[in-house]
Amino acid sequence: MSLEQEFNDAAEKVKNLQKRPTDHELLELYALFKQGSLGDVNTSRPGMFDLKGKAKWDAWSSKKGMSKDEAKETYVKFVETLLKKYEE
Repeated sequence: MSLEQEFNDAAEKVKNLQKRPTDHELLELYALFKQGSLGDVNTSRPGMFDLKGKAKWDAWSSKKGMSKDEAKETYVKFVETLLKKYEE
Protein backbone atom coordinates (compact mmCIF):
# COMPACT_ATOMS: atom_id res chain seq x y z
CA MET A 1 0.00 0.00 0.00
CA SER A 2 1.37 3.42 -0.90
CA LEU A 3 1.90 6.14 1.66
CA GLU A 4 -0.92 8.16 0.06
CA GLN A 5 -3.32 5.21 0.46
CA GLU A 6 -2.25 4.65 4.09
CA PHE A 7 -2.77 8.37 4.77
CA ASN A 8 -6.26 8.36 3.25
CA ASP A 9 -7.19 5.12 5.07
CA ALA A 10 -6.04 6.60 8.38
CA ALA A 11 -8.11 9.73 7.73
CA GLU A 12 -11.19 7.55 7.22
CA LYS A 13 -10.52 5.30 10.23
CA VAL A 14 -10.08 8.21 12.64
CA LYS A 15 -13.63 9.37 11.85
CA ASN A 16 -15.00 6.18 13.43
CA LEU A 17 -13.39 6.36 16.87
CA GLN A 18 -15.69 5.23 19.69
CA LYS A 19 -14.59 8.07 21.98
CA ARG A 20 -13.64 11.65 21.19
CA PRO A 21 -9.88 12.37 21.39
CA THR A 22 -8.67 15.20 23.60
CA ASP A 23 -8.50 18.71 22.20
CA HIS A 24 -4.71 18.43 22.05
CA GLU A 25 -4.96 15.18 20.08
CA LEU A 26 -7.50 16.72 17.70
CA LEU A 27 -5.21 19.68 17.06
CA GLU A 28 -2.30 17.33 16.37
CA LEU A 29 -4.45 15.34 13.92
CA TYR A 30 -5.52 18.54 12.19
CA ALA A 31 -1.98 19.92 11.95
CA LEU A 32 -0.50 16.68 10.59
CA PHE A 33 -3.36 16.24 8.11
CA LYS A 34 -3.02 19.78 6.78
CA GLN A 35 0.77 19.54 6.59
CA GLY A 36 0.54 16.19 4.81
CA SER A 37 -2.11 17.46 2.40
CA LEU A 38 -1.06 21.03 1.68
CA GLY A 39 2.41 21.55 3.13
CA ASP A 40 3.35 24.63 5.12
CA VAL A 41 0.58 26.91 6.37
CA ASN A 42 -0.53 29.16 3.52
CA THR A 43 -3.07 31.47 5.12
CA SER A 44 -2.84 34.40 7.49
CA ARG A 45 -3.46 33.85 11.19
CA PRO A 46 -7.14 34.33 12.18
CA GLY A 47 -8.17 37.38 14.21
CA MET A 48 -8.12 37.64 17.97
CA PHE A 49 -11.77 36.67 18.42
CA ASP A 50 -11.47 33.41 16.47
CA LEU A 51 -9.94 31.32 19.25
CA LYS A 52 -10.61 27.97 17.61
CA GLY A 53 -9.25 29.17 14.28
CA LYS A 54 -6.11 30.52 15.94
CA ALA A 55 -5.50 27.25 17.80
CA LYS A 56 -5.84 25.27 14.57
CA TRP A 57 -3.62 27.71 12.66
CA ASP A 58 -0.97 27.63 15.41
CA ALA A 59 -1.00 23.83 15.45
CA TRP A 60 -0.55 23.67 11.67
CA SER A 61 2.11 26.39 11.74
CA SER A 62 4.06 24.36 14.32
CA LYS A 63 4.66 21.75 11.59
CA LYS A 64 6.27 24.29 9.24
CA GLY A 65 9.23 22.80 7.42
CA MET A 66 8.05 19.19 7.83
CA SER A 67 7.84 17.45 4.46
CA LYS A 68 4.45 16.23 3.25
CA ASP A 69 5.65 12.61 3.33
CA GLU A 70 7.01 12.94 6.86
CA ALA A 71 3.71 14.50 7.98
CA LYS A 72 1.75 11.68 6.34
CA GLU A 73 3.89 9.01 8.02
CA THR A 74 3.54 10.73 11.40
CA TYR A 75 -0.22 11.11 10.88
CA VAL A 76 -0.66 7.40 10.09
CA LYS A 77 1.32 6.41 13.22
CA PHE A 78 -0.60 8.87 15.37
CA VAL A 79 -3.95 7.54 14.12
CA GLU A 80 -2.81 3.98 14.93
CA THR A 81 -2.03 5.13 18.46
CA LEU A 82 -5.45 6.76 18.80
CA LEU A 83 -7.21 3.67 17.44
CA LYS A 84 -5.54 1.53 20.11
CA LYS A 85 -6.33 4.09 22.81
CA TYR A 86 -9.97 4.76 21.95
CA GLU A 87 -11.18 1.51 20.34
CA GLU A 88 -10.51 -0.80 23.27
